[in-house]
Amino acid sequence: MTLAKIPATVITGFLGAGKTTLIRHLIATAQGRRLALIINEFGDIGVDGEVLRGCGNPDCDDNDIIELANGCICCTVAEDFLPALTALIDRPDPPDHIVIETSGLALPKPLIAAFNWPAIRTRVTVDGVIAVVDGPAVLAGRFVTDFIAVAAQPPADATLGHDGPIEELFEEQLLCADLVLLNKCDRLDDAGVATVTADLRTRLRPGARVLNARHGAIDAAVLLGLSVAAEDDLAARPSHHDGQADHAHDEFESFHLTLGEFASPDSLVAVLGPVLRQHAVLRLKGFAAIRNRSMRLVVQAVGDRIDHYFDRAWRDDEDRATRLVVIGEAGLDRAAIAAPLGA
Repeated sequence: MTLAKIPATVITGFLGAGKTTLIRHLIATAQGRRLALIINEFGDIGVDGEVLRGCGNPDCDDNDIIELANGCICCTVAEDFLPALTALIDRPDPPDHIVIETSGLALPKPLIAAFNWPAIRTRVTVDGVIAVVDGPAVLAGRFVTDFIAVAAQPPADATLGHDGPIEELFEEQLLCADLVLLNKCDRLDDAGVATVTADLRTRLRPGARVLNARHGAIDAAVLLGLSVAAEDDLAARPSHHDGQADHAHDEFESFHLTLGEFASPDSLVAVLGPVLRQHAVLRLKGFAAIRNRSMRLVVQAVGDRIDHYFDRAWRDDEDRATRLVVIGEAGLDRAAIAAPLGA
């Protein structure tokens, strides 16, 4: 019966860690394996799904991408996730493998537990849980209250507990993982990689491994086919929310901005930089319209680090506008963030 189940890989990780980039690489290295994707986002604009649709890979069919945008997937399992998963496996030609990208603010354990529901338990199994980590962001202390101090403490030190919602969520994702992908190592020197790796290992459950990556470039042959059956191993994946009937994401909020065209990518970065530095913005992502350019600009920011690239031409049926999702801890000053951008 286990051999007949469709494997599903859950990719988790904090905001901006590189989950979507990893999935694009999995698609490119699938070697004929038919993948289906379930994408969940925190925010009102389907950025990740659009990025995957714009990847230009013939093996990435629009019908194989399902977006869940009605809330964080860990809170909408029955309403959104299970119907989406059932629709995939009920197809006349079901996928060979399902890849699930959770929101950067999702708790992975409730999602893993959903695979024990009677309607799907005999048909799908969790092949593995992959946690993607933004190495430079962790080293800068964005996900850990005092990173250097934590890294210097012995693993048994009781003070390693979380100090706030960001660190708690980061720990939840690590504790549920079978494999941790330390991403963006090209932006760290050897000492930085060693420091982050050492800290991660103090936070992982026994048996979990750490792999280093640049631009999410780990082949599907490495990440798919772990055969872990994580739904049978929930007790070994501790959570701060074990025993709680529900949990909330009131600590975080998001909003989106619709703006006009910008003169150039540099002019957009020049405006965004001070805004991100002055406000508690954890993540910004979206698409920008650049004057006299036929291509759409993808914009991604973690903290005050901004990345951008042109991904595809604007379609005739699209409104050439800049649309950005802003995510941060509750209490963002929306007006102060929007004003410098001309919103």
